[in-house]
Amino acid sequence: MTSSSSTAPASNFLRTIIEQDLANGAYAGKRWSGRPGPASVQQQGGLDAARIRTRFPPEPNGYLHIGHAKSICLNFGLARDFQGACHLRFDDTNPEKEDDEYVNAIIDTVKWLGFTWESQDESNLYYASDYFDYMYGFAQALIRSGNAYVDEQTADQMRATRGTLTEKGTNSPWRDRPAEESLALLQEMRDGKHPDGSLVLRAKIDMASPNMNLRDPALYRIRHAHHHRTGNKWCIYPMYTWAHPVEDALEGITHSVCTLEFEDQRPFYDWILNKLADLGELARPLPHQYEFARLNLSYVVTSKRKLLELVREGYVNGWDDPRLPTLAGLRRRGYTPESIRLFCERLGVSKADSRIDYSVLEQALRDDLDPKADRRVAVLDPLKLVVTNYPEGQSELCHAPRNPHNPEAGQREFPFSRELWIERDDFREDPPKKYFRLFPGNMVRLKYGYVVKCTGCVKNDDGEITEVHVEYLPDTKSGTPGADAVKVKGAITWVSAAHAVQAEIRLYDRLFADPHPDAGDKNFLDALNPDSFQAVQGWIEPGTHADPDSCWQFERLGYFVADRIDSTREKPVINRAVTLKDSWI
Repeated sequence: MTSSSSTAPASNFLRTIIEQDLANGAYAGKRWSGRPGPASVQQQGGLDAARIRTRFPPEPNGYLHIGHAKSICLNFGLARDFQGACHLRFDDTNPEKEDDEYVNAIIDTVKWLGFTWESQDESNLYYASDYFDYMYGFAQALIRSGNAYVDEQTADQMRATRGTLTEKGTNSPWRDRPAEESLALLQEMRDGKHPDGSLVLRAKIDMASPNMNLRDPALYRIRHAHHHRTGNKWCIYPMYTWAHPVEDALEGITHSVCTLEFEDQRPFYDWILNKLADLGELARPLPHQYEFARLNLSYVVTSKRKLLELVREGYVNGWDDPRLPTLAGLRRRGYTPESIRLFCERLGVSKADSRIDYSVLEQALRDDLDPKADRRVAVLDPLKLVVTNYPEGQSELCHAPRNPHNPEAGQREFPFSRELWIERDDFREDPPKKYFRLFPGNMVRLKYGYVVKCTGCVKNDDGEITEVHVEYLPDTKSGTPGADAVKVKGAITWVSAAHAVQAEIRLYDRLFADPHPDAGDKNFLDALNPDSFQAVQGWIEPGTHADPDSCWQFERLGYFVADRIDSTREKPVINRAVTLKDSWI
């Protein structure tokens, strides 16, 4: 993986598959009525104007993280590039964990990344709960055709009879119950006449199958729970592996893209769709599922359970904490949509599992911001510098480019005066070898200003350095004739003490110190980085307006963004998005 912004497009095996499908006319006869529905609905429509249909199907039980970004960019990107449509579908089949807060956050995040579900005058925003009536009817059709039954075994009994990877499963004693009896029990389940866990609807496939996912998997379970959209209308909810293929088919999806953990579920996906199509419930051509390797990023955890623990236990300050790998957190930290898309593009798409170093994500942000971020000077650990031979009360303007990559952006200007702020690390009373910044007797250039010579320092009663004294050389101002007559080895940044803007600077770093914080039997909380956050009071170049989401490169320090929640012009709050170089090498 290279950090160059000119990297050639990474491989994507799905593009080859789609190109072949289009060349072969695999979906040329597919009809679309303009809305999701079974065969009876789709047969009323004309030929689908979308050449392909993909979908991004998050469960609204948490905030999206960087791993989801790969799926978002992939599905929406494929639809865009092949003149298709990508649906945003909320897989809200688990009412106990889902909430409208997450729905709204997901919608906002997908829009922020630059994607839309609007296509051909359609708003392809859907919810699995919209299809509950269809799913119930399909379940009845499977029962009538002898492909499903209601089981009364307990969860422990079903687990015991399921078998192992080396032993066949055992048929349920209820497997051959009459269809009329299963239909009646399913109706009672829906009507709330049975407690949670007492009955389950199972597909009737093959308890001896070497693929354990085909050993009569569950289709419906009883859950007396309030749903965020349907309220208390339902007390049975479809299992994800049953709902997923049905939802795809109802929406006319052509290429259903999943991560590799669903590969073993594909035979069941195909079984469901083909059975329902044979029964006349679903229209052909049917969706096809494809799997790709999920994003495994070092120094992060992406488990929703673990992220929720970090939030609820106060290890971080909410879902948008800039240290989290949530897209809300990355956005607040200063990551741009373009940088996230660039990162995902560089990863490519394959079936080979790999772990991507966090530095690749950081480099994508640098490559995006470098050509467009205005430059500024900031001092984060201020030390007073007094130019003793410069007149008190006098100031003059110095000039610097807004962005060296964009001359058309012009120059910025800022005052030089007698008292300045410099970084404390830019002075050493007793310097080490090859230290070219300020120390007694040495000369440096104040960047964009004058060459100065250090004459000494002032200390307080505790021996701490409170001021550094220098004298400036009047004919050495940057940009004036003869400025380079005096050669120096070092240059340091500075801001005028009388004119600089004070700001709270939040220095964020990686949340975990271990590159694999939750691998194996590790407790991921033990890997928390104690230095992942530090807030300092710094000084920034005058004229820097810290409106929310404003972004700059602070010279020598990195890329910074005004906090989109807390920052105001009166009280700037600025987050470090990324350093100029990787400090974790």
